[in-house]
Amino acid sequence: MAWKTLDDMDLDGKRVLVRVDINVPMENGKVTDITRIARIAQTVYDIQDAGGKVILMAHYGRPKGKVVEEMSLIHIAPAVANELGVPITFADSDYRDAVKEMQNDEVLLLENLRFNPGEEANDMGFAKRLASLCDVYVNDAFSAAHRAHASTHAIATLRPSCAGRLMAQELSALEAALGTPKRPVVAVVGGAKVSTKLDLLGNLVGKVDHLVIGGGMANTFLAAQGINVGQSLCEHDLADTAREILSKAEAAGCEIILPRDIVVARKFKAGADSETVAPDACPADAMILDAGPATVAYIKEVLENAKTLIWNGPLGAFEIEPFNAATNAAAKVAAKLTNSGKLISVAGGGDTVAALNQADAADKFTYISTAGGAFLEWMEGKELPGIAALQN
Repeated sequence: MAWKTLDDMDLDGKRVLVRVDINVPMENGKVTDITRIARIAQTVYDIQDAGGKVILMAHYGRPKGKVVEEMSLIHIAPAVANELGVPITFADSDYRDAVKEMQNDEVLLLENLRFNPGEEANDMGFAKRLASLCDVYVNDAFSAAHRAHASTHAIATLRPSCAGRLMAQELSALEAALGTPKRPVVAVVGGAKVSTKLDLLGNLVGKVDHLVIGGGMANTFLAAQGINVGQSLCEHDLADTAREILSKAEAAGCEIILPRDIVVARKFKAGADSETVAPDACPADAMILDAGPATVAYIKEVLENAKTLIWNGPLGAFEIEPFNAATNAAAKVAAKLTNSGKLISVAGGGDTVAALNQADAADKFTYISTAGGAFLEWMEGKELPGIAALQN
């Protein structure tokens, strides 16, 4: 992949502008999850060790080109300083003076980029203003790479550019999973609706050897084969599309794995009475809420013979017990195989990360992406503007 990293750049004495993602959850003015902040630390430290001055820029929320006080990055600055262990200076609007006054050991944090309408418009004028602050541009925000914004796209054409540590790590992991993977390759795709993942499924059937379909999506595929899914979440209007995907997979030699048994219940609530039945035995007044143990046993068999796994979405309604059983069990199998060196496993997407954390499996995967939309678009085979800009 033709993109440079920090190791390819001369950073000594240079002002280095780094696009990061610190769009973190907050409650009562306090950051409640510092994961994204922690992940930028290595890039910051390595730039400083190479003699560079670090200027961080990021967005927060969706202010739509206007100043919204509660979305100011000044509220996040203390958490950044605390997590990185370095002095943080905040620059609200007068960027240039702040850059001129920077000390070697401090980090400058710019105000929310999206306060300026030029950011989301990919405005070259705003990009030039940002570029005037630095000698080198670093993109360390893969999660924003699917947007052609001034801070991710236009600016990369104005200064020597490269990927930060987190970006490079993410790109390497995804290249290993879908670009030039070790085979056999297994993909697990779950979630509520097929309609939100049509491009993903269409791309994966031509790239993987086994495709596990779970969650509400699986119901649509079962229904497309003439199976009665009762009161289950199901997109009956996508039956033809589901059949097309099945045909495309067969032609490509990709095995589609649907539930071999299902867990059904009359109520969608924690602890609801449930039973495990065959896929074609869902009672008319019941809902399919999880895959059963026979399905998990087969997924385990497939994973034990695989070399690469890419995972996006749960196998059932994992938020509610006992309908988290299939997701937890399959995740633990993947984690164990990864931990033993037999499997390369890459996972991403909000629900996915939450599900794998619940299964106590996330920290054992080869790589967990916190980039929702960008991760999905990469899996769909789409070009990401932020990555294309670095390559060009």
